[in-house]
Amino acid sequence: MSLALFFESLLVERNAADNTLEAYRRDLEQASESLACPLEQADATMLRDYLRDLADQGFAKSSIARKRSALKQYFAFLSDEGLRADNPADALKVAAAPRALPKVLSPEQVTALLNQAQTEVEAADSSDQALVRAEALRTWALLEILYASGLRVSELVSLPLSAIQAGGEALIVTGKGNKQRLVPLGRAAQLALAAYLDQRRLFLPRRLAAQSYVFPSSGQQGHLTRQRMGQVLKALAERAGLPSALVSPHVLRHAFATHLMHNGADLRIVQTLLGHADVSTTEIYTHVSNQRLKSLVTDCHPLSAGAQ
Repeated sequence: MSLALFFESLLVERNAADNTLEAYRRDLEQASESLACPLEQADATMLRDYLRDLADQGFAKSSIARKRSALKQYFAFLSDEGLRADNPADALKVAAAPRALPKVLSPEQVTALLNQAQTEVEAADSSDQALVRAEALRTWALLEILYASGLRVSELVSLPLSAIQAGGEALIVTGKGNKQRLVPLGRAAQLALAAYLDQRRLFLPRRLAAQSYVFPSSGQQGHLTRQRMGQVLKALAERAGLPSALVSPHVLRHAFATHLMHNGADLRIVQTLLGHADVSTTEIYTHVSNQRLKSLVTDCHPLSAGAQ
C-alpha cells in the first residue's frame, strides 16, 4: 500500500514522467522481492546488505547508485508522511558513481549524417512513390531539428503542432515538470521542417488525437515513438558510412551541447536550451569540451609527442 502512495506522490506532487515512475517501480519492486520482509519494514542493515549483494552480483556502480537513490526517496516519503518513525535509508553510504562523459559525434560526423539525409531527399524527388519522399523528408526534419535544438527525443517525437512558432523560427517545448522553454531553430532546420510539413498529411492516421502532433503515427501513442526514431537514425548512420552504435537521438543532443560549448556558448544559455533544471547537469559539457582542447594540444603542439 505504501508503495502505491509513494508512486501517487511522485505523479501528483512532482509531476514525474512515465519513464521516471517506471524506473522507480522496477528498482523498488526488485528490492521488495529480495528482502525477507515487506520493504516498508526493512531496517538499515537489511538495506545495506541488499546493496552489497547487488555489488557482489556484478551490478554497475551507476545502477546501484540509482537503486540507492530510489530507496532513500521512498523511505524519506514514509518518514515525512508519518508512516515510519525512523528513516533507515539515512544510513546508506555508498560512493557516488563517477559521471561518465557522454558519447559525442564530431562536427564532421554530424555533417555526414545531414548530407546523407539531404541526398536521400534529392533522390526521392524523382521517385513516383509519395510515401518514399515523405519518409525522406521526415528523416531530414527529425535530424535537423534534433541537432539544431538539442531536444530530448521524447520532447521531439511528441511535439504538438502548436509548438511551432513564427512559421518555424522557434519551438515552444514542454520539458520535464511541464516547464516550457523557447528553442530557436536555424535556417536549415526551418527549411527541413517546412518541407516535411508540406507532406505530413501522408502520415496522418484517422484517429483525431494523433492529428495534433508534428510527427503523427498510427501507433497507440499517436505520434512517432522514441524507439522508431532511434531506428531511423541508426539506419541513416549506416547509409552514411558511420557505425550505427555511435548514433542515437541522445548522442545528437550531446553533440548539440558540446559543439555549442566548444564554439564559446555561455553555459547558462546551453542550460536553458537543454531544459536542465540545475546547471551542474550542464557542466559535464565543459569537461567534454576541455577534453577536446587537451586532445588538440596533444595532437597539434610542436613539442608534444603526438605532433612528432
